[in-house]
Amino acid sequence: MEYRRLGSSGLKVSALSFGSWVTFHFQMGVDPALRSMEIAYDGGINFFDNAEVYAAGESELIMGQALKKAGWGRDTYCVSSKVYWGGDLPTQKGLSRKHIHDACHAALKRLQVDYLDLFFCHRPDLDTPVEETVRAMHDLVQQGKVLYWGTSEWPADQIMQAYGIARQQNMTPPTMEQPQYNMLHRDRFEGEYCRLYEEIGLGATIWSPLASGVLTGKYADGVPDGSRLTLPDYGWLKERILSDEGKAQIAKAEELKTVADDLGTNRALLAIAWCLKNPNVSTVILGASKPEQVTENLKAMELLPKLTDEVMERIETILGNRPAPPIRW
Repeated sequence: MEYRRLGSSGLKVSALSFGSWVTFHFQMGVDPALRSMEIAYDGGINFFDNAEVYAAGESELIMGQALKKAGWGRDTYCVSSKVYWGGDLPTQKGLSRKHIHDACHAALKRLQVDYLDLFFCHRPDLDTPVEETVRAMHDLVQQGKVLYWGTSEWPADQIMQAYGIARQQNMTPPTMEQPQYNMLHRDRFEGEYCRLYEEIGLGATIWSPLASGVLTGKYADGVPDGSRLTLPDYGWLKERILSDEGKAQIAKAEELKTVADDLGTNRALLAIAWCLKNPNVSTVILGASKPEQVTENLKAMELLPKLTDEVMERIETILGNRPAPPIRW
């Protein structure tokens, strides 16, 4: 396993990490979740990702029980949560001081830990002043309940606004962002955020390296039984993948098979390694519906040296979606 700094912070996270979105509760109970986490941990993974909204808190409950059973030293791993969608009532959602406070304490209880290593603002909240959000996060850091805070899917200008407010008022600035990033979704990470890596040392814990399974090729012949597209709460994802745009992306995945074959690998590992190739990626969050998938996905580290400039350019030719160079003033 390779370990990378979380942006400009001193925290070193494993280049591959393990997340629970979709799988915990919907596809995994405590025992298979524990087995998956043990495989990840034994493979060098030291960061486990979660959120209050995942399975309406059930995902964190399962991860908390798994962590307790595993009995690992708290100084050997990092765990995260995210705040925004906690419930339907006005005080149960958004990024107000109250909901951030309540969400943090609820996550600590569900995960059965004394502090969160990483705490993300899951989306921007247009109804709450950014300063209020920054101060609430800063206070949690000061209280020792959160070590690093960041954002997820925030526009670059709002990340900079939060950073500027924190610096001006001697508060803790955001350390990391958690955006979607994969071969088919590149503009924000490679374009919009480009200056943030250099100017404020933004770290990145990227999600969906397989584009919800599209890049594995498993949807080439329709929706297989047992995939996330068959889950009742993910009809929106099924609709998106089976749209005209989604079908075009599935066709791209088919073209990538020749590259994977020539490298002696499969498309899933190729897609994960491609994300790892970007030096601005602090960690790639893996998901798995069964423990065996964790074992398989860990092999992406072995593929990384094979992604030469020639191979990367071959992939670019197939994708045809390289973002335009960012404008520098």
